[in-house]
Amino acid sequence: MTDSKYFTTTKKGEIFELKAELNSDKKEKKKEAVKKVIASMTVGKDVSALFPDVVNCMQTDNLELKKLVYLYLMNYAKSQPDMAIMAVNTFVKDCEDPNPLIRALAVRTMGCIRVDKITEYLCEPLRKCLKDEDPYVRKTAAVCVAKLHDINAQLVEDQGFLDTLKDLISDSNPMVVANAVAALSEIAESHPSSNLLDLNPQSINKLLTALNECTEWGQIFILDCLANYMPKDDREAQSICERVTPRLSHANSAVVLSAVKVLMKFMEMLSKDLDYYGTLLKKLAPPLVTLLSAEPELQYVALRNINLIVQKRPEILKHEMKVFFVKYNDPIYVKLEKLDIMIRLASQANIAQVLAELKEYATEVDVDFVRKAVRAIGRCAIKVEQSAERCVSTLLDLIQTKVNYVVQEAIVVIKDIFRKYPNKYESVIATLCENLDSLDEPEARAAMIWIVGEYAERIDNADELLESFLEGFHDESTQVQLQLLTAIVKLFLKKPTETQELVQQVLSLATQDSDNPDLRDRGYIYWRLLSTDPVAAKEVVLAEKPLISEETDLIEPTLLDELICYIGTLASVYHKPPSAFVEGSRGVVHKSLLPRTGSNESVESPDAAPSEVQAADQPSVIPTQGDLLGDLLNLDLGPPVTGPPVQMGAVDLLGGGLDILMGGSGGPNFSPAPTTTTVPPNVGAPLGTGLGDLFDLTGGVGTLSGSYVAPKTVWLPAMKAKGLEISGTFSRQGGSISMDLVLTNKALQVMSDFAIQFNRNSFGLAPAAPLQVHAPLAPNQSVEISLPLNTVGSVMKMDPLNNLQVAVKNNIDVFYFSTLYPLHILFVEDGKMERQMFLATWKDIPNENETQFQIKDCSLNGDSVSSKLQGSNIFTIAKRNVEGQDMLYQSLKLTNGIWVLAELRIQPSNPSFTLSLKCRAPEVSQYVYQAYETILKN
Repeated sequence: MTDSKYFTTTKKGEIFELKAELNSDKKEKKKEAVKKVIASMTVGKDVSALFPDVVNCMQTDNLELKKLVYLYLMNYAKSQPDMAIMAVNTFVKDCEDPNPLIRALAVRTMGCIRVDKITEYLCEPLRKCLKDEDPYVRKTAAVCVAKLHDINAQLVEDQGFLDTLKDLISDSNPMVVANAVAALSEIAESHPSSNLLDLNPQSINKLLTALNECTEWGQIFILDCLANYMPKDDREAQSICERVTPRLSHANSAVVLSAVKVLMKFMEMLSKDLDYYGTLLKKLAPPLVTLLSAEPELQYVALRNINLIVQKRPEILKHEMKVFFVKYNDPIYVKLEKLDIMIRLASQANIAQVLAELKEYATEVDVDFVRKAVRAIGRCAIKVEQSAERCVSTLLDLIQTKVNYVVQEAIVVIKDIFRKYPNKYESVIATLCENLDSLDEPEARAAMIWIVGEYAERIDNADELLESFLEGFHDESTQVQLQLLTAIVKLFLKKPTETQELVQQVLSLATQDSDNPDLRDRGYIYWRLLSTDPVAAKEVVLAEKPLISEETDLIEPTLLDELICYIGTLASVYHKPPSAFVEGSRGVVHKSLLPRTGSNESVESPDAAPSEVQAADQPSVIPTQGDLLGDLLNLDLGPPVTGPPVQMGAVDLLGGGLDILMGGSGGPNFSPAPTTTTVPPNVGAPLGTGLGDLFDLTGGVGTLSGSYVAPKTVWLPAMKAKGLEISGTFSRQGGSISMDLVLTNKALQVMSDFAIQFNRNSFGLAPAAPLQVHAPLAPNQSVEISLPLNTVGSVMKMDPLNNLQVAVKNNIDVFYFSTLYPLHILFVEDGKMERQMFLATWKDIPNENETQFQIKDCSLNGDSVSSKLQGSNIFTIAKRNVEGQDMLYQSLKLTNGIWVLAELRIQPSNPSFTLSLKCRAPEVSQYVYQAYETILKN
């Protein structure tokens, strides 16, 4: 009889009977009783009352019985921690059992009992098992260390288990190596800052040797570990690739994808001229193709990964188009994914084949799939210019089928083809106009309206066609309304005499009868343009449009590089980095591909600060819904539709010197910045309201330090802010920082209700008072404002460090811009250090934190330099003359308590100065140097 009999009893008084059986002298009866207990536990009955009786059964040589008791223990130890201690002695005893299976079973169960009270008793048995002679016990003990670390990390570190784990990487048994790597990777994942997997060429060699002999899951752990290694040169990268390549022919798809990940990462370091590079590309294709013969779910995962690989290196699969052709019995999710990859691989060589397939798909029964197939034909036309004509004729054939949704998709696609190839395929417009009545989807209607408006001069009855849409204007979707408004204005500018009534009608509908602000705004703009300057209106509305790009849905390159590092994981299926969907305390480490050999990119950690930061080279992005700028003003105005480029900051702040930057303890000589700034009530007032106001800013300080103030520059041009131009500069006077702004209204309407807010930044800069513009700003009027700032805002490290992202709101919209502030506005007045303290601090700061810079073309002498710098709160502590050259020793302090020490060498005959800076947060040195240069040269 099978074990199912244990699940069929539901007698009353069962617990009492089981208790008696568990204490029986007969071994068989005991075993039967434990099986019944486990069965009851499995179906959800509470059998915790039997804990002491079951634990007594542990003293047995029978392996099956021991396994059952251990199973019970794992389940109930958490709810009965005091009782669980009773089992400790047996664990200790079992860890010394002559049978390695029992030793391994004991150590595995120990790892699964998540009770703090017990963990310390388990350290000694675990230590013995880690050094056990049997590899099966060692491999089990390695995983147990990771489990124990999850319960009590400090205990594991104190007991030296991590070092033992590192030693196991050199074990003679491949499974032990694999489990040691798995355990270390798991621990490293929850503690990203710890450098546990300190890989070097020797340990990599051991891992590669173990790779050939361990089980498939062991191979995955080792391959994932290899993917995090940074080879020292292209030869080492090639050598690793050669030894990983055989894994591509493994039967387990997870092993194949992990191997692909390692090869894709290390290929970055190989020169494309190498013969081996070409060989590797050829070897990568067959395993990826083989993955597509698995069951649909695996195919989907493989296709999502292939999609990333094709975007990064299309040459790998360029000859494998046929495997992505859709089969009739593929599930829809596989079909859509294959279609996507087909378009990515489409080229002049295979386009005929692809188009024949796509035309076939467009006659399928699955509506979603047909729509995607029709769109794919259009994308092929845009991607491969030589095929455009054939694509257009294919689309016309599909329109002739008169299948409603096919016709609508075809029209949307033809609009895009017109945008890519203007004045080429307009002969098809007549056919499109015949299908006007059948269009009921907003996107198709909007596309058709765009075509009629764009080519109004070639369509005789364009006004009638557009008028037919106008009849139900208020029932249309916003997309159609906006398109209709623009199309009728285009038509009016092309045929003004015949369409004056029509344009009046649409402008009135858009501005007076509509609740949609986008539509109203566009209506008013057109109305104003047409009434004030029809010639300008023609130039704006009928301007030549830029051609659309080939691939609009490609993943952004830096994200793609990160996703390549996650091939074979959920991130590669979602096409999102883990940080976007993994919650909890686990630190998600951002990964990136290796720099190509011969490039000057640093291969240090991503937090390493560049030695020369050029503002112009910073990548810029438009703020999106997810960005910090979106809710910057807390004004319930969603994110802007467009905005000037802004530079987003990194999340981590200044690595090691961070606690200092945030006002934490920075060593013995650091004092935190003051936390409050008092601002007189009249501070936000425009400039020019008398000197009294200016001196009020000093808060009782009688003199103003002569800090250098840069000339104002345009921060936000009028064309990007609907006519609002903002220029400005930063200044520091008598201990107060201010942002001196000039707001100019270059629009045709009055501006009012101004407000300003800053994004989080490296030094916590924030407005200390509201932005006060006392009277509405009339067209062509400017106003100067001095906005006081403090440094008590939220802190986040930016890149570059002195980047400030600003949002300004008025009655028209919210506008975003970013600017770089000079660091010397953050140099505080009490930055002069005592001589002895200076010497001690200079010695105390490590030498690797010292940075040297050259200040060229500066012809000042030592005294002039000293007084000029003192005006900006850079204080000279001592000055001496060594062999004819002046040596100035200087100190300055930033608002957040960071001290910077400087040595400035000046040779009378040489216009170049040498500046050496020492600081506990070396990231700021570059910007301090820029401040020195700015002050001395102006």
